Amino acid sequence: MDTPAELGSFLRTRRAGLRPEDVGLVAYGTRRRVPGLRREELAQLAGVSAAYYTRLEQGQSTGASDGVLDAIARALRLSQDERAHLGNLARPPRAGRRPARRAESARPATRRLLAAMDGVPAVVLGPRFDVLAWNPLGHALIAGHLPADAPERPGDRPNTQRMLFLDPHTRELYPDWKGEARRAVSSLRVVAGAHPDDRRLAELIGELSMKSGEFAALWSRHPVRRCAFGTKSFHHPLVGPLELDFEMTRLPDSGGQALLMYGAEPGSPSEAALRLLSREAVAFYAP
Repeated sequence: MDTPAELGSFLRTRRAGLRPEDVGLVAYGTRRRVPGLRREELAQLAGVSAAYYTRLEQGQSTGASDGVLDAIARALRLSQDERAHLGNLARPPRAGRRPARRAESARPATRRLLAAMDGVPAVVLGPRFDVLAWNPLGHALIAGHLPADAPERPGDRPNTQRMLFLDPHTRELYPDWKGEARRAVSSLRVVAGAHPDDRRLAELIGELSMKSGEFAALWSRHPVRRCAFGTKSFHHPLVGPLELDFEMTRLPDSGGQALLMYGAEPGSPSEAALRLLSREAVAFYAP
């Protein structure tokens, strides 16, 4: 990933989203050549020189101090996730020797945990959102149209980002597909900012940008947010509407793997639908 270019693009999108009146500045005249704040206005708010901010936005200045980045983040009214993303882009890690590539897999203990989670849809995701393992209910919920052993094939295993934008079956699973797409791209931006030298991640982003205009449009807006919990709506082809809470937990010492789990409110129609789906999954996996 071209980190200086990404930094400039991120700063410009955030600067364009603020008007002078939003931050207490007087806007003289009605004709402005740029949307949002001008560079010199943002520099004034952050307490840095316009020349320095311009170099930073153009990727010509590296090693900005914490104080400068904090001042710019305050001026741009960045969220906590966006502040961390700004730091990753402004001060990317030095390129070092890359470790040898190896196929990712879920640990045996993690697989046993998945198998024991009866009634809870659960999926293990790799750091690039590849599906490394799922339990029967997790498979039935998010990808029942795919083979159950799909995560065991490193060459073409499912990837939740690719499925969301390129798989029509997955698209139909989410009534609010646009909201789910924004959430997915926001999470991918966080990962990409933290790992700018990850070639496989860059390849995934390039593929999605070429094959999906919707992904490319969202990516260009630089949404940044860690989406580790919340609520998702589904319209499942077997059991109909589902409203499920989700939690994503990072697995320790796993190289960035995460356990994604879903659950329904007790006594709700969604809980009844999830039980029905669980019976369908058990029947499917039965020998």
